[in-house]
Amino acid sequence: MPMPIPATQTAVVQDAAGLPIIVHDATVPKLRPGTVLVKTAAVALIPSDYKMGKTFPSLGARVGMDFAGRVAALDTAARPDLKIGDRVCGIVHGSNPADLESGSFAQYVLARSELLLRVPENWSMAEASTLGSTLFTNCLALWSALRIVETPEGPAEEPTPVLVYGGSTTCGTMAIQLLSLSGFDPIVTCSARHFDLVRSYGAAAVFDHMSSEVGPSIRSSTRGKIRCALDCITSRESAACCCAAIGRPGGRYACLEAFEPDWITRGAVKGEFVMGLEALGGEIKLGRPYGRQPSREMHELAIRFASMFQRLLDGGKLKAHPVEVISQSFEGILEGLSLLRSGSVSGKRLVVSFE
Repeated sequence: MPMPIPATQTAVVQDAAGLPIIVHDATVPKLRPGTVLVKTAAVALIPSDYKMGKTFPSLGARVGMDFAGRVAALDTAARPDLKIGDRVCGIVHGSNPADLESGSFAQYVLARSELLLRVPENWSMAEASTLGSTLFTNCLALWSALRIVETPEGPAEEPTPVLVYGGSTTCGTMAIQLLSLSGFDPIVTCSARHFDLVRSYGAAAVFDHMSSEVGPSIRSSTRGKIRCALDCITSRESAACCCAAIGRPGGRYACLEAFEPDWITRGAVKGEFVMGLEALGGEIKLGRPYGRQPSREMHELAIRFASMFQRLLDGGKLKAHPVEVISQSFEGILEGLSLLRSGSVSGKRLVVSFE
């Protein structure tokens, strides 16, 4: 049966300075072609949720990227396999100056149906809420920016090393799993206290990112075989480590934040800044270097991999990053964003659950 849908809702939006505030009269988005309206059950917080407003303030823009919930309404052009009440999760473009209603920190979220994932029965909504940005950012980083050909459904015959810098992050633990399933040996950096964590996700070798010689040590240990590096941190130091770890012939470096050209210390290494939001297919109307024109190529890649991600989830081949449910209220979202801003969160994903 259709769910009753109100005209207004509680949501987290940006104020004039780009700071997140709670409002109780936000509009509930109307269905658009190919979309699904989801009643939110849980939202996961990421640094972009506060960084976007700080860098690109947009009064009234709804905050939040990741979510999990139940289908409340569907457009007639939405995926035919979805129905009212289905448990789903995904990603939307929060803090979007071009579409103020787009954002997951709300009681209802409007999402494109082609990138929604069904939540497996043995997954909690809190765990599922972490998947959207994590999976689709990795999709664009591994199979576009790094030009990896092998996949979990067509793995490499002989394992070769791939570096994951910042492996204890949410994107890091997912990259480790996807690379391992694709037949690679994930070589991981993180703090020493998270060594056991990343090994539990499939890291083949782990190095302390605080070591002054970590890059050369990785290169020596892997006998110069690394050709690809995913940097989940993005700093001058992390980029230098990745460049040092890549073998003499050179290779590719993908990072999840903007970087300065001189951070790439070797001409044989090609660097690329990955914007996971490109998976959604629309224009990203932000200033340089974050803005992007619509990319059909990235969107179609994400759609193809969404089907594979669903099969991996259904087959029990992926597990969530450790989650900490910090609240069941919208006030908890503001508290969680403050914790992320302070830099005190490590090795876990903060989630607010409304169930």
